Amino acid sequence: MTGYLKQSPISMLFVTFFGFFFGFLMIYVTGLMMITPSIMGKSMEELMTANLTDPNSLGYLKITQFLYSVVAFFVPAALFCYLWQPKPMQYLGFKSPSGIQVILTLVAMYGCLPLAGLLGDWNQSFPFSQSLRDQQALAERLLGAMLKMPTIGDLLVNLVLVAIVPAIAEELFFRGVLQRLVIKATGRVWISVFITAILFSAIHNEWMGFLPRVVLGFALGAIYVISGNLWLAILAHILNNGMQVVFLYLFQHGIVKDDPMKETSLAWYYVALSIPVTIGLFWALSKKSTPMTMTDPVKKDDRDGIDKIGSDENL
Repeated sequence: MTGYLKQSPISMLFVTFFGFFFGFLMIYVTGLMMITPSIMGKSMEELMTANLTDPNSLGYLKITQFLYSVVAFFVPAALFCYLWQPKPMQYLGFKSPSGIQVILTLVAMYGCLPLAGLLGDWNQSFPFSQSLRDQQALAERLLGAMLKMPTIGDLLVNLVLVAIVPAIAEELFFRGVLQRLVIKATGRVWISVFITAILFSAIHNEWMGFLPRVVLGFALGAIYVISGNLWLAILAHILNNGMQVVFLYLFQHGIVKDDPMKETSLAWYYVALSIPVTIGLFWALSKKSTPMTMTDPVKKDDRDGIDKIGSDENL
């Protein structure tokens, strides 16, 4: 069955991939609605809006978050890859990165945060409805309760549930599969990275944080295109999520004074300085990497060459 879909038209690939996604998402949602009342004695909606101090309720919500990442993103993407390519691991770029690649990737990802923060401040000022703001407030309250970390064990559990598992699942789904499908459909690498970043942000359904997530999604897509290594995109994603968890733990224990759950504005000149520095880091990463060809060879006459990543046609 491996590689069964390789010769399928792009339309069929999209239908199959999103069919897997919505199918497994419905399995997750339906299963949660059916088993939650019998296990917890409350519906999911009641659990999420209740007084979030019961450790059993919080533990159950953490399990559902873990299952959401696995069932909605990892399983459909992994199944699709198995059916799509004869050698899926090789095709996706699961290869060992060098030390300098890891360093450049993590520092470049960190360099994107000031721009994401600036756009986040702007995004928050949009005229959202009160119901949407209430929904965002509930999500932040729920996240804050789930990320209470009185012990180092709680920190480690949250790093796995909030940083590591979602990073692996979402990078396989969005960069490993969806971004490559969009590239295959359009033949334009960087436009496809941007489109995928928009879809990445939209699927999270957090509209008051839409723009910063587009920036982070574009950075993750760029890392994958430049390096051809999905592990580097996963590590960058873990860094972004993991830093917030670690700093929140340090804040809760009085080691740092600034609450990472609250937005803090940076001066514009920090953002302006971070942009060329980050571009330089991505350039350095490209020099230390051998990117995979992500566009399919196109038959042309003898006067034309085959498109390659980085050519003007792919910009």
